[in-house]
Amino acid sequence: MRKYFFRCVVSRRATSSIMVDEGLILRPASTVYSSKLLEAFEETWPEVSRAMPWINPDKPFLEQIESFLLETEKMGRSGLMHHWVMIRPWDEALLGLIGFDNITRTSEAKWNLGYWVRSSEQRHGFARKSINATLEWLGAIEEVIVELKVDPMNLAGVNTVSHTVSNWNGERNISGDSAVTVAGVRTLHHCHLVITGPKST
Repeated sequence: MRKYFFRCVVSRRATSSIMVDEGLILRPASTVYSSKLLEAFEETWPEVSRAMPWINPDKPFLEQIESFLLETEKMGRSGLMHHWVMIRPWDEALLGLIGFDNITRTSEAKWNLGYWVRSSEQRHGFARKSINATLEWLGAIEEVIVELKVDPMNLAGVNTVSHTVSNWNGERNISGDSAVTVAGVRTLHHCHLVITGPKST
C-alpha cells in the first residue's frame, strides 16, 4: 500500500469559474441554473439517479434541485464544498455537473469527486476535461488526496475513472469501496485515490 505524505495547507478557497477551453466553462453551481438543471435531469432520468442517489423520484425534482443548489452555493462561498455546472459558452447549454464534497470513505482523502453529464452530451470528453480542470484548480494551492468512486458495471464511468487515475498517478483503494443504494438496489462502488497539488500537475 502506498504511503502518502503531503503538505497540508490550512486555507479555504471559494468556488470560482474555470475556463476549460472554447467549448467548455465550469461555473459555480447556484440557483440561477435550477431550471436548466431540472431539464437536464429529466432528460437523463433514471441514469442521473445513479450519479445522485439522494434524489427522491417521489418528490418534486425542482424542490430538491433548488435545495441542493442553495446548499452548494452557500458552502462554495465558504470553501467547504465545491460544485460547478458544465456550460457550453456559445449557447449557454448546461452539459453536466461536477463537484467535490468532504464525505469520504478513506482516512487519506480530504475530498470525494463526483460528476454527471447529461445523456445528449456524453461521449464528447466533457467529463474528462472537467475532472482534469477541477483537480488542477483544487491542487493550485494545496496538495490533497481525492477519492473517485465508480460502479464497475458502468463501463463509460470505469473508462473515465481509469483515465483519470492513470493521468494523475493514482491507485485503487479497496478500503474505500462502498455500497450505494439506488431504487432499492445496492451496488458496490470501487474507490480510487489520486493526489493533486502544485508539484504534481
